[in-house]
Amino acid sequence: MTITSPHLGSSSDSWTDARLLYALEEVVEQELNRHLKVAKDWMPHEYVPFSDARNFPGLFEDGEAWEKGQSPVTDIGRIALVVNLLTEDNLPSYHHEIASLFGRDGAWGTWVHRWTAEEGRHGIVMRDYLLASRAVDPDELERFRMIHMSEGFESDNRHSMLHSVAYVAFQELATRISHRNTGHQSGDPVCDRMLARIATDENLHMVFYRNLLKAAFELAPDLTMQAVRDVVVNFRMPGHGMPGFERAAAQMAIGEVYNLRIHHDDVLQPVLRFLKVLEIDGLGPEGLQAQEELGFYMGGLDAEASKFDERLAARKARMAARKA
Repeated sequence: MTITSPHLGSSSDSWTDARLLYALEEVVEQELNRHLKVAKDWMPHEYVPFSDARNFPGLFEDGEAWEKGQSPVTDIGRIALVVNLLTEDNLPSYHHEIASLFGRDGAWGTWVHRWTAEEGRHGIVMRDYLLASRAVDPDELERFRMIHMSEGFESDNRHSMLHSVAYVAFQELATRISHRNTGHQSGDPVCDRMLARIATDENLHMVFYRNLLKAAFELAPDLTMQAVRDVVVNFRMPGHGMPGFERAAAQMAIGEVYNLRIHHDDVLQPVLRFLKVLEIDGLGPEGLQAQEELGFYMGGLDAEASKFDERLAARKARMAARKA
């Protein structure tokens, strides 16, 4: 599909956020309608093992204190679940960011509210699961939530509509991968099924933004290429400000929930490959420079990921030797 507008020139200087929002409105409506046809409603309570739940100390005389051994969830699963849930908890700030940027009217507004409603289920089901299954310390989880949400969230890309669309195209896939791998590593089939359901939503959200990014490339290829370069080079997960994030991220990397290799192979490459970003021709000087810089960065990231793979393999070998 090629998008044209008789009211806008092809020069990069003519594209403001307002004009891009207007020009992409039809694509947003098409993608919204497609999304609503394929998305399936689901009930968070159907994924939670409420029969395993017991009272915690507090108002209840029969309250039982939390202990680590009360749940089958693995150590790495517990760490990743907390990171993933705290990320979902900041939904009010995310909604504010995208509603301020994309607007609350028309197809853009309908999408913003629908996305928020769907994302809300993720926090609901994850918190209910963690409390019912006693997978994490509920007091510590609540303290972390209060700290994280009290700080709020400001997107690194709030200055630009194109940068924001590019970011969420990658970030939604990153979130899908993180949830899916957490489920695989959790040690609990119930948790795995729950996170698989969440990951399905995240994948549909990625497809929406990825297709929108494709349309942006057709409208303003140079500006979109620069936005993609900036986002890829400076990418950070939205939960980077939560308590203990760096240590948790390191543990998740070693646990193969999310690391450089996964980021390169399963998040960046699929989106770039689908959009054929490094193959786009006809770019102006700035777009061409951004494309070249993006290619160099991806090559460097692949090399860094290979070094990480080697260190991880060596660590596994040492651990296996100790057990032997």
